[in-house]
Amino acid sequence: MGRIFEKRKHKMFARFDRMAKQFTKLGKEIAIAVRLSGENPDNNPRLRLAMQNAKNVNMPKDRVDAAIKRASSKAEGNYEEVRYEGYGPHAVAILVETATDNTTRTVANIRMHFNKGGGTMGKTGSLDFMFSRKGVFKIDIAKLAGRDLEEFEFELIDCGIEDFAIDEDVVYIYTSFTDFGLMQKGLEDLKIEIANAELQYIPSTFVDLPEDQAKEVLDLIERLEGDDDVQNVYHNLQ
Repeated sequence: MGRIFEKRKHKMFARFDRMAKQFTKLGKEIAIAVRLSGENPDNNPRLRLAMQNAKNVNMPKDRVDAAIKRASSKAEGNYEEVRYEGYGPHAVAILVETATDNTTRTVANIRMHFNKGGGTMGKTGSLDFMFSRKGVFKIDIAKLAGRDLEEFEFELIDCGIEDFAIDEDVVYIYTSFTDFGLMQKGLEDLKIEIANAELQYIPSTFVDLPEDQAKEVLDLIERLEGDDDVQNVYHNLQ
């Protein structure tokens, strides 16, 4: 019985850790959006989207409001978005997005993670040939009840849709980086509730590794994702 309790407790704390990390990430995204375009979501599409993403992961409204207030009053650090690139073990490309109020600290930590994980950092832009920045919108199929999916895809042509995929109960819509805002507005005009939307780096090629080598790469990715300044980690491991 004691082992079962400890296992359940470990899972519970792991879930809370993931939730705390997610809330911190969204809080930084809200702060950056407010600093760039103000605290009114009606005039700030990036903030509006961040607030929607926060709602969809059950981030408490008072925490969202507090993040907006801190950013508006300059009570929170002035976060800067910085990207770092490099290679993990076995030549797997890794791209790291951060939001930091201290780039000296962040670059030192990212370099440390790469070194300890058997990888090497590269120069910014060195992986541009391998990754394309795309807008990715996630919509629950249940929210599209009554809509013909083929007709729905056709409606989004003028919004810059590049790809449309269905995975079980979720629809994924892909756009170019430049059409991200256009697609956001198009979905809002159609009264479509977005489960999640973000800009992602999509690899053009993948590296397929045996399980033991893949684990080395995944250990490095987990180390990077655990850093407080890291927002997202992208890679081309199959």
